[in-house]
Amino acid sequence: MKRQQFWRVVEAARDQAPDPDDTGDVVRRATAQLATRPAEEIVAAQQMLWDLMADSYTVPLWAAAYLINGGCSDDGFDYFRGWLIAQGREVFERAVADPDALADLPVVRASAADGLGLECEAVLGIVRDAHIRATGRHLPADAFTIRYPEPDTSWHFDFDDHAEMARRLPRLAALHLE
Repeated sequence: MKRQQFWRVVEAARDQAPDPDDTGDVVRRATAQLATRPAEEIVAAQQMLWDLMADSYTVPLWAAAYLINGGCSDDGFDYFRGWLIAQGREVFERAVADPDALADLPVVRASAADGLGLECEAVLGIVRDAHIRATGRHLPADAFTIRYPEPDTSWHFDFDDHAEMARRLPRLAALHLE
């Protein structure tokens, strides 16, 4: 499965969901769609998912997740990036390029107002669950590899430093640090 095909599955799930901000519903729909594909294509989707996880493994995005969620552990960052994938290609690519642009999303603004974090661990299991549904078997152990990029050392600072966060992510800081 190519990246474009993976994004089409996510976008179709979002389009079908009555509320595309309901990531649980998006995950269920994406899993069901993917489960209709040939097993080889489902296995290939696992690599696409983890390629997106690697693409989004950036310190600036982690800082944004830290602001949005009021802190962000290693696992929490995985779940935040899962949420980000469930938002679709356009939002994902914009956020990876400019994490502060997340402040423009209504769901991010709402999370700032209600204090709820944005995570979706279930996205990480879409392909696994689709494969089990389609074949009755778990994914092969070698279904994917992941190569995280080296972190940007210019972002090596304490994320609890509100002044530095406000300097680097001004729009998100305005929403979440006030």
